[in-house]
Parts: sequence; C-alpha cells; structure tokens
Amino acid sequence: MSLIYLLATLVVTAAAFPFLSDVPGVDSSALRNPHSSPNHKRQSTCPFNSNHPGAAPYNSKFPYTGAKNGLPGTGVGGIKVPATGDTAHAFEAPGPNDIRGPCPGLNTAANHHFISHDGITTFSELLDAQQNLYNVDYGLAVLLATLGVGLDGDIVTGKLSIGCDATSRTSTTGSLLGEELGLDKHNAFEADTSLTRNDFFLANGDDYSFNGTLFGEMANTCKGNFNRDNLALYRYQRYQQSKADNGNFYFGPKTILLNGAASFLYELFPSLGPAGTPDLATQTSFFGAESNGNGGWRFNNKEQIPANWYNRKAPYTIVATALEIVAQYLEHPVLFGGNVGKGNFDALSYGPITDGNLNATQQNVVCLLYQLATEDVPSSLSGVLTLPLQVLKWTTGKLNPVYKDLGCPLRIV
Repeated sequence: MSLIYLLATLVVTAAAFPFLSDVPGVDSSALRNPHSSPNHKRQSTCPFNSNHPGAAPYNSKFPYTGAKNGLPGTGVGGIKVPATGDTAHAFEAPGPNDIRGPCPGLNTAANHHFISHDGITTFSELLDAQQNLYNVDYGLAVLLATLGVGLDGDIVTGKLSIGCDATSRTSTTGSLLGEELGLDKHNAFEADTSLTRNDFFLANGDDYSFNGTLFGEMANTCKGNFNRDNLALYRYQRYQQSKADNGNFYFGPKTILLNGAASFLYELFPSLGPAGTPDLATQTSFFGAESNGNGGWRFNNKEQIPANWYNRKAPYTIVATALEIVAQYLEHPVLFGGNVGKGNFDALSYGPITDGNLNATQQNVVCLLYQLATEDVPSSLSGVLTLPLQVLKWTTGKLNPVYKDLGCPLRIV
C-alpha cells in the first residue's frame, strides 16, 4: 500500500495538516481531494432484475407501528426491528441485479425487505417502511416520499429506483421529467457535499458508491460520537472541501436535505433513536463499512440494522427535522450558490435564501421543505427545474394535507 494512501486515511482534510503540502515527494492533491482514493464502485451499469418481490408483507403478529398500504401507523415506537421471529425482514445482502444507491437508510430498508429487495420501490412502500422501520412521522414520510417519487421517479406508477436509472421498470408511459434517473440523479435528492459519497463531477458521475476515505474523515471528526455538533462540523468540512476541489460545485436550496439526512445518524440510526448512542458501531452497520486493517475503511455490501435494535419511541416529524437542519446550519453557516470554475463562487437567492445567506429559522425551513417539492427550484446557477402541471398537482395533492396545520402558504394547483 502506498504512503499517500496511508496518509489520506489518517487525516480529515489537508487543511488540518498544512505541513504535508510541502513534503517532497508527497502529492498533496490526494489529501485535499478524497475522491482520488479508491472507492467501492457500486454498479457500472444499471442492472435489470426480472424478479420484483415487493416489500415483505406486515401481519398481526409483527405489525411494527401498524403502517400499512400507505396509511398512517400508530406512531408508537420503541419496537425491536426486526422483531424476534420475523424472518421475512431478516437481512439479505443485495445480489448483482439488485439496485442500491446513495442513501444507506433506504439501502438498509431494501436489504431487510421493508421495501422491495430489488431496489424498485413505490410511494406506498416508502410510507410504510419509514414508519415501521424508523418510526418516521407520517407527515415527514409523505414529504420524503413525495420528493423522491416526484423528482426522481414516476408519479403515474408511483415507482422509484433507490439508485440508478431504471426508467424501463419505473415508467409505463414515459416520464414527465424525462428519464427517471432514480436517487442517483444529481442535484435532486443527491447533491455535492454528501457525507460518504463523491461529488458528481469529481468522480465521473459516480455520486452513489461508498467512499471509504470520506467515511474515515467523518469518523475522525466525530471521534466515536456522531451527534449534532460533530456532524455539523463535518458537514462544514465537506462544504469547504467540495467548494475548493470541484469547479462545478453547487450548493443549492435542495442541499438542506443533506443536513436533514445527517440528522438521521443521531435521530434515527441509534437504537431507540435520540435516547440511544450514535456510536461508530451503529454507523458502520447502516453504512456497510468495515476496517481495512490499515486505518482505513471499505464497503462490505452489508448495510443492515444492528443486532438487538429498537426504533425511536416518538415519531420524527417535519418540524423536528427542520429544527435539526437549522441547528446544524447555525453552528457553521455557509453560503448557498456554486462555482463557475474553481475559485469563482457565485451566491444565489431563493425563498429564505438571500445573496447566499439562509434566514435560518425553524419555520422558514419547514416551509422551504414544502417549496422544494411544489415550486420551480434552481437546479444549478444557470438553470431552474420547472415542474410540469401534472407533477405539481401530484406533489401538492400529497403534501397539502400534511402541511395544512404547519403555517406555510400552500399552493393550490
């Protein structure tokens, strides 16, 4: 193993060890850019799996929170998952024809058959899985499923690929937004500054595979405690890293979803959620990470629920998620916008974002999350994703009922 690889696995960023940039014979660019390190490429092409099993059914013996057929569950958590004796939701590693993507939470759900094991899921499956597995509140489950299916999937069939472009399997009529690229689609759910995935333009479009160097940087920053403060710091580090390295860096309004996703590491992943401990063992289980024996990390294709694990007792709501997004952001505020070539950053304005600065109140973020699915949102510095009328009718139809009491202006289409 080369010296440069060993160095790259031991540092968080080159800025933390500036003396290394002057060491003769050391290519410090590999320290500044973790994307240059080998990562486990998930899939070179999108596989086709003729076997679509669907999610394993729930029953009266193992009801979990009682969510079924896309309807609200009880919201009463603290339940062991998978329940003792529930073999239908036991871990099964994905095969070569199963789709997995950038979200470890959904990959884990597929590996335990809470959504279809082949990686083609539905709006209804997503609602049930979020509630029964993680005890996500019904309103937040609807929001996340609406963003996923509405922006990356098919509103007619209600299907979504949790990874690559599987349009032939998610659509029957052709997508209203063009090809249905799944959750791998850049600048929709997936975006630059991911916790453990590459920036799209720094890895030839591979924004979905596990990067062991990035996981190591996150672990080094969090020092065994993946709480809000440590993850807020790591999010800031990833922002600075991407902004410096990526000439096409873009940090748009939808990127607040990454702060929300970061909160899952301490709100959803620990056993009993926030009452549990967001330790390294928990994260390695959900991320499928294991030590390579040389101070670094590699992917083991086993994203799974830890042993003897219980979901959070109280449901995780839209309002609580917005609070965590704001709290993380205010610890290390950054500008929204993007690069036009390296070192040339332009700020953007949208909704509560003015000249790159987010007016970070809980209510503003609650409403911004609604706007991301129901308005035309900048998808780059020079482009806006214009939603067709049919998509707007679908997204507002899903979100307006769960947002009716949250104090946000609702769009009537």
